[in-house]
Amino acid sequence: MNTSDVIIVGSGLQGLSTAVHLGRRGVRVTLIEAEYCGRHSSGVNAGGVRSLGRHLAEIPLSLAARDQIWHNLKDFIGHDGGFVRSGQLQVAENEADVIKSKERIALLESHGFTHEKWIGQEEVRELVPSISPHVVGGIWVKDDGYAYPYHVVTGFRLAAEQAGVVIHELTRVRTVKRENGLWHVECDGKRFQAPKLVNTAGAWSGELARQIGDEVPIKPDGLMLMVTQRVAPFVKPTLGAMGRALSFKQFANGTVVIGGSLRCDANPVQRYAPVDLSRMKKSAVTVTDLFPHLRNIQVVRAWGGVEGFMPDEIPVIGPSVASPDAFHAFGFSAHGFELSPIIGQIMADLVEHGKTSLPIHPFRVDRFTQQENS
Repeated sequence: MNTSDVIIVGSGLQGLSTAVHLGRRGVRVTLIEAEYCGRHSSGVNAGGVRSLGRHLAEIPLSLAARDQIWHNLKDFIGHDGGFVRSGQLQVAENEADVIKSKERIALLESHGFTHEKWIGQEEVRELVPSISPHVVGGIWVKDDGYAYPYHVVTGFRLAAEQAGVVIHELTRVRTVKRENGLWHVECDGKRFQAPKLVNTAGAWSGELARQIGDEVPIKPDGLMLMVTQRVAPFVKPTLGAMGRALSFKQFANGTVVIGGSLRCDANPVQRYAPVDLSRMKKSAVTVTDLFPHLRNIQVVRAWGGVEGFMPDEIPVIGPSVASPDAFHAFGFSAHGFELSPIIGQIMADLVEHGKTSLPIHPFRVDRFTQQENS
């Protein structure tokens, strides 16, 4: 029997970040992973460090993650994760996009947020001279950027191990139950126990939540990325589009990474998401509309992983309502990468003190059942 103070199930970035924060506070942490660290959504994302375009409820968390940790990532985990403060630009391609952009900025300002700024066509050209002339403006956030998911996952894993966290990969959780003040976690051939349990199991968090007693409508789905051949430098900011799904950036080596919630079918039982090139076509068309000179470049690699999506597209963050000493952080719906450093701090605060200074009420696990009962 393996005994610790806290068991964390799932070693994506939410679990790794939680482990780092807890381990550095002197908490004995066991981290259990069915495959290997960062295998799915944490490793299958475009690496956007983005406060731009977020749900209102996520903005305080996003700004805290960016300003407190991402801008100082090397100090925090000993590796900068390839973070580049490139700025992020969400382009407007027509008058409808302009109206929507300005309404968005006005809404944010009414809530006291001023990080998103409208810029006109001339300023867009100054930032991205190669962009198509039909772009008429955009929303600009200068302090956003991007990082390399593999480097970030590796950095957090090493930081967790240095903090004393014990990581068990290729260890699939079968059942969890609470007896005599302890959580008992049964895996294939291994058993663990601890007074507290943290569910960061990504697309598989719904079943774990159900065993804890919390029912949530999470949907596992596939998430894809594609990378092109190397081309001469032509864009520095990370780009999105107001009217179309897009996440787009050029790395220092010249490759172009194209994402933007590229969904595909997933098989959560077999734990894989096969790449569907036909569904990638729409994003490729968006890219070539914005940068016509890319029409003939080749996509050299594409891959997929499994992510958990919530009906309202914001995560579950907080304590269980059904069981004591159990906590959730899952359902990030393809935009949890940037939030992960601060999610670990929030979860560590909840585990240690039962509360956190950041606003997490909108992310409560029972928000859907409350709607059904109202």
